[in-house]
Amino acid sequence: MRDPKSLVKPMKPDNESNQNTYHEQLINKTAKATRHIILIRHGQYNVEAKTDADGTLTNLGRQQAEATGKRLKELGFPYTLLVHSTMTRAQETAKIIEKSLKNIKVRCDPILNEGSPIQPEPPSSNWKPEVNYYRDGPRIEAAFRKYFHRADFSQKNDSYTILVCHANVIRYFVCRALQFPPKSWLRLSLNHASITWVTIYPDGIVKLWMFGESGHMKPQLIS
Repeated sequence: MRDPKSLVKPMKPDNESNQNTYHEQLINKTAKATRHIILIRHGQYNVEAKTDADGTLTNLGRQQAEATGKRLKELGFPYTLLVHSTMTRAQETAKIIEKSLKNIKVRCDPILNEGSPIQPEPPSSNWKPEVNYYRDGPRIEAAFRKYFHRADFSQKNDSYTILVCHANVIRYFVCRALQFPPKSWLRLSLNHASITWVTIYPDGIVKLWMFGESGHMKPQLIS
């Protein structure tokens, strides 16, 4: 509902004055800025952990996060915000990345936590409990709607937002943003600490510049 026509009262087709006013209102409500969303998967972590608190980054995971932080710095974008999930592996990854980016605002958001977004197609034996889809799916869809939208008409400059989260979440976001069948999310694969870059233009058109990019890492760091 961010299309200008949904933000302006319908035009009354009675005179030219009303038409001019309507078109002027449309222009005022039209987005001018572009939104860039940089999605980072957390680094490698202890998969044997019984609790989230114990799911800390491995030494390799910390090196991966450091390499990604340096790469983001090299890209030189004017990052405006870094948001990470509340899960331990994402928080640790975000803190390491933050060291490479000066004066960036940081927030945590549990809506970005890992989960099972939707029953995958084709079905997978790894996703048996159907209840997960009803619990995680609405939350992850809400996260998509929260972060993936065209710029507000009041936004003057292009923005670059970094989201440090999880593989399932990122894969689902990409499917939804590109209008691919959401059930295809499990067909996509992401390396640890990889970079995915999505751009949303003022007219609502979406472009994927990178997906799971990890070429900035030495081969021995990729997992």
